[in-house]
Amino acid sequence: METALENLSKEDLLKIISARDQVISEHKKVISEHEKVMFNNETAILEHHSTISALGEEVDYLKAQIAMYKRMQFGQKRERFEGDPNQAMLPFEVPVQAVLLQLEELKEKIEYVRKRPNHPGRAKLPSRLPVEEIEIHPQGDLTGMVCIGKEITQELECEPARFFIKRYIRFKYTGKNGEGISIAELPERVIDKGIPGAGLLASIVTDKYVDHLRLYRQKQRFARENIQIPSSRIEGWTKQALEKLDPLYHQLIFDIKAKGYLQVDETPIRVMDSDKKGAFHQGYYWVYHSPLDGTVLFDYSPTRGSSAPVPILGSFKGYLQTEGYSVYLKYAQSKDITHLACWAHARREFEKALDNDKPRAEKVLLMIQKLYAVEREIREKGLTTNQAKERRLEESLEIINDLGKWIFEQIKIVLPKSQIGKAMAYANARWDALSAYLYDGALQIDNNQVENAIRPVSLGRKNYLLAGSHEAAKRSAMIYSFFAICKKHEVNPHKWLKYTLENIMSINHKKITDLHPQNFKKITA
Repeated sequence: METALENLSKEDLLKIISARDQVISEHKKVISEHEKVMFNNETAILEHHSTISALGEEVDYLKAQIAMYKRMQFGQKRERFEGDPNQAMLPFEVPVQAVLLQLEELKEKIEYVRKRPNHPGRAKLPSRLPVEEIEIHPQGDLTGMVCIGKEITQELECEPARFFIKRYIRFKYTGKNGEGISIAELPERVIDKGIPGAGLLASIVTDKYVDHLRLYRQKQRFARENIQIPSSRIEGWTKQALEKLDPLYHQLIFDIKAKGYLQVDETPIRVMDSDKKGAFHQGYYWVYHSPLDGTVLFDYSPTRGSSAPVPILGSFKGYLQTEGYSVYLKYAQSKDITHLACWAHARREFEKALDNDKPRAEKVLLMIQKLYAVEREIREKGLTTNQAKERRLEESLEIINDLGKWIFEQIKIVLPKSQIGKAMAYANARWDALSAYLYDGALQIDNNQVENAIRPVSLGRKNYLLAGSHEAAKRSAMIYSFFAICKKHEVNPHKWLKYTLENIMSINHKKITDLHPQNFKKITA
């Protein structure tokens, strides 16, 4: 073949090459058409699968809706709430592997915070302040040693309505022959080489976040005592004190995610926009409350969208109690979550309808009042969770069934856009979630406890108005969390914070939960 080609002329070779190119081009065209057909078939198959999946979800939703309407019309059965195998018992337990992983992460975070430099410079302390001297001698046998001097470290300390200087005097010792020097270790300090003591830092932070006293007003209070501290210095102290709490907050996040029952709500916070001078961003605190142990977590997010709760609710399993915001409803659709609605929110809708349709609104409010009467009796008698569930099934279930049947009939004859129509539609759309608190005696009838935890933020907004940055908003979320827990467990926030700042850098990471406010009374008893 090669010999034959060699004998051909240039023109003949060009003709052969051209013919081959044409054949190759035709083959490519055929292949391209086949690939196009195959691609269209695959696309069609994918579209069919997507359509089938969507139809399946719609069928499941419609089945659930039909089941709900049947329960409203004919009444819910006691057995539904007595022994549903899909409902886990409270409280849930955390997997051992997750706990071990968390301990390792916590150890790394504590080591990082301990090593991070935090000295902003030293301010001059006024000489007129009273001084409390604390003498610290080296540990061990000092026999045969002589004191050759001392090192003095000062920090500005504070007790309520009293400023004083805490002066650490560390004596130095050496042998009589002048060999070897021994000096006592300085206690762990919140800000290394800084002047504020744990009590002063606790006072500044508590005054700001509990008593809502802005930092410039605290500066004025220092000035009245002839202690001149720049505003920037106080802000820096506040930031560094809050940064020390980061490992404890990290542990709190882990703990809250492991709860089997959470109440959730969100509240806005204005944040200064660093990219645009004088502009502000609307951020949000997402607040999670565990009624089982009074744990509260504030989590800051720049958005109110569905991505904001992912860090906490992304892997959550258990009971989730919320108001009617659509973002929560997306999470409630998870098979691992049982959604609880809030009767207080449903009640508010009917209270709005009093001016629109007083007879119907009053009837519903009276029946809701009966539900709350059962809850009040449970609290006053101190019933156990099992006893509470039994009492609800005996009394509340019948009230809910009667109310559901009545709303099911009345919603057909009221104007949908009227306030009474909107109130009935609100309750109607959430009927299963409104009834779900009957599953367990530990569940709450409403979301009021988490709303109470949010109130300090509302007061804070009126005083210091905004957060200086997204990072500042995150730090505020951290301290709001701990102070909310202090309030739940009747713990003095200043005493807790002072103790925590004094011990958080030296505590074993495996025992860091001892510093949570709910454990404060036990460890200081």
